[in-house]
Amino acid sequence: MTPTRFFFRRLVPLTSAVLLLGGAGAPPQPAQGPPTAAEARTFVAQVNDDIKKLTVKASTAEWIKNTYITDDTERMAAAANEEMLGYNSAAIHAAARFSKLNLDPDTARMLRLLRVSSPLAAPGDAARRLELTTIGARLEGMYGKAKACLQRKAANGKCLDIEELNVLFAKSRDFDELADAWTAWHQSARPMRPLYRRYVDLANEGAKEIDFANMGDLWRSAYDMPPEAFEKDTDRLWEQVRPLYEELHCYVRAQLRSTYGNDKVPAHGPIPAHLLGNLWAQEWANVYPLVMPYKGQPSLDVSEALAAQKYDSKRMVQVGERFFTSLGLDPLPSTFWERSLFVKPRDREVVCHASAWDVTMDNDLRIKMCIKPTEEDLTTIHHELGHNYYFHYYYKLPALYQQGANDGFHEAIGDALTLSITPQYLKNLGLLKTIPTDEKGLINVQMKDALEKVAFLPFGKVIDQWRWAVFSGRITPAHYNEAWWQMRRKYQGINAPVARDEQDFDPGAKYHIPANVPYTRYFLARLLQFQFHRALCQAAGHKGPLHQCSVYGNKEAGARLRAMLAMGASKPWPEALAALTGQREVDASALLEYFAPLRTWLKEKNRGQTCGW
Repeated sequence: MTPTRFFFRRLVPLTSAVLLLGGAGAPPQPAQGPPTAAEARTFVAQVNDDIKKLTVKASTAEWIKNTYITDDTERMAAAANEEMLGYNSAAIHAAARFSKLNLDPDTARMLRLLRVSSPLAAPGDAARRLELTTIGARLEGMYGKAKACLQRKAANGKCLDIEELNVLFAKSRDFDELADAWTAWHQSARPMRPLYRRYVDLANEGAKEIDFANMGDLWRSAYDMPPEAFEKDTDRLWEQVRPLYEELHCYVRAQLRSTYGNDKVPAHGPIPAHLLGNLWAQEWANVYPLVMPYKGQPSLDVSEALAAQKYDSKRMVQVGERFFTSLGLDPLPSTFWERSLFVKPRDREVVCHASAWDVTMDNDLRIKMCIKPTEEDLTTIHHELGHNYYFHYYYKLPALYQQGANDGFHEAIGDALTLSITPQYLKNLGLLKTIPTDEKGLINVQMKDALEKVAFLPFGKVIDQWRWAVFSGRITPAHYNEAWWQMRRKYQGINAPVARDEQDFDPGAKYHIPANVPYTRYFLARLLQFQFHRALCQAAGHKGPLHQCSVYGNKEAGARLRAMLAMGASKPWPEALAALTGQREVDASALLEYFAPLRTWLKEKNRGQTCGW
């Protein structure tokens, strides 16, 4: 239900504002003689101040670039990014002076967070740093301006932007039309390929300068454990959920085969990627009408009701805000309503990809989103507001602590609360007329949820699995596309609908690749949200099956959540997790508990089928 999403992590670059306002200068210079703990504390305090100044400029500039896409704003964003990255790189090098000291926990943690603070490590050489940021701005701009120009005669050469494509994939059941649109969109990513290759080289160069083997090691090191241990942990979590995913895949493939025919959907192989209701086959909720377990049950889609009741963008956001305030959390500041972008402007290009911001690191909360009156967008709003509320409760901390305990936490907050948007809640809003009351209704609800949350899991793992291998050199540029589809077949059990080759750059058709946004956070978030939900339900005193719980209106659950949000990144994430859940490792058992009724049903329904691919 919520396709492509990310929050704006604030320890990253900017645009024109930096050129107008000037820079924060160089990091503190080392004192004479051997380093001391007192010098380290002074260094960290200065870096926190500098990073906040630079990040405010960065956020301002990025906001301008995202809401006014032009060659000028892209160029200015590149220059601004170069300044921020240049400061970060110099500060990380300077911080190495203190690496062997016995420091107090706060100073030691902030120095560690500084080292992994940016998803992009820049070379020390200014010219190469500017080249890197210029390529980065260009890649993101290419994605934002991309169109899919259809080739079928019936389309009359029509070109669709990403918003129009999302509508087409949600609604069309025409095999050839979907294949044409899928191919046209992926065609638009081809020019990114040589740029991305150079981008990887320059980013790896920057990572090596700060003592990481490559960019993938830098990303994985942000999780308070060695990179190799973190990768193994994601494998552990995938193995926990893989059997449920394979049961879901088996059932959905059989239903799609009955819709499109045996010649279009194989009985035992991967599913064609364009048939799953989503441009990237990452979430499958849009094919729910084709795979609904029990026909004739009350409709669970509230999109028609939203449109019929004339919900506009502001009213939809107000529904999301009420969910958070019902838990005893604060209302959004008035500036949120004045400064956010809710509707796609008619007079300019913008990045419609939903994102959440605190532009000035001072409770300047915003979302940027081209909202439509759909259930998908209503859910996405809750997700983005989860980021905003995290920002709100930690914005008074030092800059290096103003981030989630890990980035998966940031993604999971809003999603955890969407699990409380039960059919009964939607009925209370007047968006559902009737709600399911028997086992058939329950299986329908769980199927609809699983098509979003369970179907996403292997995709959430593949994006960075591919990039980690690219950054490390295990996947060479000559095999970018081949390796991409090998991984998607292995984990997701899907295939490209048309032949692909190394002229293509299909990873670039997914926003997070050209925008350099790490993606494992989404995989973790799909698991953490259930872990959070179970803990909040326990705090609320819920008795009964987990899937029946809603914490809407419960102040005890809100107090537990607020305490964790306020920690930011001040403690390692296992401590933040324990504060909310009592557990110190990510655990998929809550997701399996939530979907236990569906899994039992799927096993019975798939009896006699040959599952797997």
